[in-house]
Amino acid sequence: MAFDDKRVLIADDDERPRQLLAHYLKSWGFTVVSCRDGLEAAAILEGGNAPAIALIDWMMPGLEGVEICRRVRANLGNRRYTYIILVTGQPDVAAGLEAGADDFVAKPYNVDELRARLSVGQRVIQLERRLAEHIDLLRDALDQLSQLNPPESAPAPLVP
Repeated sequence: MAFDDKRVLIADDDERPRQLLAHYLKSWGFTVVSCRDGLEAAAILEGGNAPAIALIDWMMPGLEGVEICRRVRANLGNRRYTYIILVTGQPDVAAGLEAGADDFVAKPYNVDELRARLSVGQRVIQLERRLAEHIDLLRDALDQLSQLNPPESAPAPLVP
């Protein structure tokens, strides 16, 4: 599937906030994937088609948001980076950031702040994708150079 920086996961076990977030995100042009527990959220984020951005509630059944962050960051593999915003009423934001969250938004939501944080996430994801494309181009160029100049034909040492 093609890259889509407007695809967002909402993970919250409480239906009302999940629907409210989905409503806002859809009105801003985002495509929403939602789930109700931490195990499902981790499975989506560890899958081959993970959303570019994730809004993960701190307290959920199965796995809490902080544990999802740790698990996803520990098992990144060859997947593209997902920008994780931890949704919290918890005072210990530092623990969430140290676990791998990129940002946080406090409950109750400030809609303007949420939208701005999503924009930041999109910028970071777009930069990461462009960097990955440039790395691929550099690897291709290096492969082409190594085919033109095989290692066994190393240049003779320079003599003064």
